[in-house]
Amino acid sequence: MSCNSSAANNSNNLCLKCKTNSPITPGSLSGDEARFCADCFRSNIYGKFRLAVTSHAMISPSDNVLVAFSGGPSSRVALQFVHGLQDRAQKNFEASKDKSLAVFGVGVAFIDESAAYPVSSDKVDGAIQDIRSVVSNLAPPTKQLHVFPIENIYATDSSDGKDRLTKLLDAVNDATGKEDLLLHLRMLALHKGVASQNGYNRLVLGSCASRIACHVLAATVKGQGYSLSADIQYVDARWEIPVVLPLHDCTSQELNLLCHLDGLKTLQPFDSPPSGINGLISSFVNILQEENPSRECTILRTAGKLTPFEFNRIPETDDCNVPLAIRRRQKRYNLKTKESISSELFCPICNGPLKNCNSLKLSSLNSCQSSRFNAACCSSCQFQILPKDPSSMENFCSLLPQQVVDRAKLGNYRLREQIQDCLLSDSEDEN
Repeated sequence: MSCNSSAANNSNNLCLKCKTNSPITPGSLSGDEARFCADCFRSNIYGKFRLAVTSHAMISPSDNVLVAFSGGPSSRVALQFVHGLQDRAQKNFEASKDKSLAVFGVGVAFIDESAAYPVSSDKVDGAIQDIRSVVSNLAPPTKQLHVFPIENIYATDSSDGKDRLTKLLDAVNDATGKEDLLLHLRMLALHKGVASQNGYNRLVLGSCASRIACHVLAATVKGQGYSLSADIQYVDARWEIPVVLPLHDCTSQELNLLCHLDGLKTLQPFDSPPSGINGLISSFVNILQEENPSRECTILRTAGKLTPFEFNRIPETDDCNVPLAIRRRQKRYNLKTKESISSELFCPICNGPLKNCNSLKLSSLNSCQSSRFNAACCSSCQFQILPKDPSSMENFCSLLPQQVVDRAKLGNYRLREQIQDCLLSDSEDEN
């Protein structure tokens, strides 16, 4: 063997980036990441996270950030990386002379969904104890853990809330619709049950490229094409508390490996494989990914060409506690209004934006409450979640959390404002 071929072989057995250490065990990853050593791989994943946070002004020193934590690899890495940012900010604060730069706060939210799953109380209690241990073992500043039972979205006692939640889910016959409804209720619990009640102004989700790629295909199949671009951006401020996705560019394979390398404990107390359309799409994407490791990223990049909405950006701020550099970056990377879609109407169940042209087709605003609610929902929720029998709609509406009903009323009020000029007055109607 020549010296040149020997040198080439040695080079192939070294990390692609540092050219010093051995790459990660073959088979753990595909593509260029498989040729990184553990340190460079770790640095690469954190770099994707850090770029997303800084480029889209997701977190500023004056923020109070809530990390949604399910215990899975994605949320585990999200918590660890957000903690790393906070830890660095804390050290910079302690090292500074004037102590003028604030350190953002971090809280952790775990939604207890045992009321919706056949899970033993011992398993749930054990999972909560493990989560408490994970959060308490993080270095200061202290992070408060909020354990919120999902049935508490009902402003009633827990037993009545569990009963109403069970009846609500049982009223949905479609497996995909039931799974999607539970997801929407989880988001409602994070926002109304935890974040808004405890003074948080950012909600961090661990949604990664793999999950977003599945959502792109599933939403397309479900007929959610109009609202799809709202769900796949780095920032979603349609909610009262903006949602940010700092792991937007990381795949589940990368996050799983990072948890393995760093010994980050993960758990899935409500580990139920997706069903219906969601399950089929998940299996399909997994097969695509096995055949070609770049498929998930390709789906994501293709969907990223969709026009975003106005709310897919962090609202600009003049807060003096936010460094000028962050405010400039915010203006630089924020989506321009003229390049975005505007939507003031949202589905009361999934909170997806509605087309104004479709909203004009809603049934009479003078019809019964259940009919108005049905008309206020997007076509996907109408098809997969709402009862097909009109006689069952009244009961279904009575089982919904009050916040969902209020959103429908607000949507109808906004619709009335938009089409006011087209409505007949009572006197005109009589004539």
